[in-house]
Amino acid sequence: MNEIILMSDPRVAGLPVKECGEPLVDVRQDGSLLVDLRKQDPADAFSLLREGVLRRLRDAQDALPGGLRLLFVEGYRPPSLQRTYFEEYGAQLRAGRPDWSDEQVHTMASRYVSPPEIAPHSAGAAVDLTLADAEGRELDLGTRVNADPEESDGACYTGAENITEEARANRAILGAALGAAGLVNYPTEWWHWSYGDRYWAMSTGAPAALYGPYEL
Repeated sequence: MNEIILMSDPRVAGLPVKECGEPLVDVRQDGSLLVDLRKQDPADAFSLLREGVLRRLRDAQDALPGGLRLLFVEGYRPPSLQRTYFEEYGAQLRAGRPDWSDEQVHTMASRYVSPPEIAPHSAGAAVDLTLADAEGRELDLGTRVNADPEESDGACYTGAENITEEARANRAILGAALGAAGLVNYPTEWWHWSYGDRYWAMSTGAPAALYGPYEL
């Protein structure tokens, strides 16, 4: 695999944000996307995205082969929840590797959960999603959505080799549609795509992110 730049890398965190002020919108508003409720929260924050991200998801869906649809799992994540996820996963890693320094734990945790201060989900800029058929049944993409590197033996990495040919082909279909619509993938998570955040800016060479952390 090519070099993977993690969310914790200074090349990501060091990029500026020029907040454009675009609102969060509910992806369920027009029924264009299939929405899975596995990450639904009491405030329904999970179904929110920046307007420009949703527009690009619609474009990506239009580019999919006939009979396939995007299946939306999670968008916006409040900063407090992001911090909880990051700390919980860090504690899990620390328990398994007590010899790791705090810096190592922070870096390795960022393979799976973004550090709260730069998290694309907390900017409404990132989406976790997969593919489904016309009846809404999930396709095989190699792992479940949100499988961590330990659970999946690294198969959660977008370019992982320890998946089936069918899963690899489905990842390629998903990636082609989303990439053409302007989104970028976080390569440790095949399901995580974003637009307008710091990771997108780093990946595309943009001078600044368009979206910063958002508090409801």
